[in-house]
Amino acid sequence: MNKQALGIIIYNIIVVLSIMYATQPLQPILAAEFHVSMTQSSLFTAVILLCLAIAPIFYGYILESISAKKMLIIASIILFFTNLVLAFSSTYEMFLFMRICEGLIVPAILTSSMSILANIDKNNVQFNMSVYVASTVFGGLIGRVLSGFIASEFGWRAVFFSLSFALFISLLFIRNLKLDISSKMNKPKLKDILFILKDKRFALIYLTMFIIFFVFAGLLNLLPFRMKDLFPNMNESSIGLLYLGYGSGIIVALFSRKIILFFKSSISTVLAGGSFFTFITVFFISSNHSVIFFLMFLLCVGMFTVHTVASGMANSILEKQKGLTSGMYLSFYYIGGALGSALPTLIYKYYGWNTVIFIFILCLLFIFALLYKNRAIFNN
Repeated sequence: MNKQALGIIIYNIIVVLSIMYATQPLQPILAAEFHVSMTQSSLFTAVILLCLAIAPIFYGYILESISAKKMLIIASIILFFTNLVLAFSSTYEMFLFMRICEGLIVPAILTSSMSILANIDKNNVQFNMSVYVASTVFGGLIGRVLSGFIASEFGWRAVFFSLSFALFISLLFIRNLKLDISSKMNKPKLKDILFILKDKRFALIYLTMFIIFFVFAGLLNLLPFRMKDLFPNMNESSIGLLYLGYGSGIIVALFSRKIILFFKSSISTVLAGGSFFTFITVFFISSNHSVIFFLMFLLCVGMFTVHTVASGMANSILEKQKGLTSGMYLSFYYIGGALGSALPTLIYKYYGWNTVIFIFILCLLFIFALLYKNRAIFNN
């Protein structure tokens, strides 16, 4: 795999993740545009995360053997057109339906991209996953920050025209890729899934990522509404800038090996990152704009320390079935994100911000206490 091909894959991941999260800072303006509630507009992000959790399971029964390049091209073309339709959408139902379609297509792109990265160096899985995570983090950052800026300056429809153009450029690059790598979309068997879940190490890793992304997605999804409640005149560009803290996750992902060396083991690193994440979450009760901006950087350090290291752990426990263990990891991760993007909006609506934070803290204390109690099984 040459550097040019690697760059193309990374660029494509960044564009796709930008499309995924572009709606997040736009949720208040989209709610006003389509005359829907806060909970309904939060579904624009929730549905795509839910599809990311479910689609890989069904893809195994549809795509047994297809080249990564072919999958990238077909899926990216479909995503290009669905994104254009979003720009022209005039009703809530049309917009939501297109987001569901995107949610079904994005896993195909990410799965093939992950397969390519995993085959670059099979002896360095942790670094491969770090590159993947760093790319997804940067895509999430760009998607959130730029969408807020573009929407403030040119209107929300311009966001999706811009992303479609970026994806078109990606398609031109992908067409010139010289790859012969299978997308490895194997049929998941129930007995294999149960075998993996019976391993307490996998169960704990998956549950940890379910809860931590539930909290993380919940905070990031509610942030635009929280800011609008605190500062009614705040525009989408200012809301988008709050997500700059997401960038700290890139540094964490790329330096994950050194972080693990500092804490001496992967499980110690996960526990340290999780404890820090929990501690920072407490301070989101603040109503100070500058404090929240700073907290985002710290929150993302904790989140992506856990995510980057845990993904490497999940891919290193078994020599075989790495495709299935990776797919299950992503399923738990995105189910947590989907629920976190939807359920906390109801709690926020009826019980307020502080109640949301309190529930988040309880969830985090539970999982990291459980993980700490069982830490010894990861050193065997």
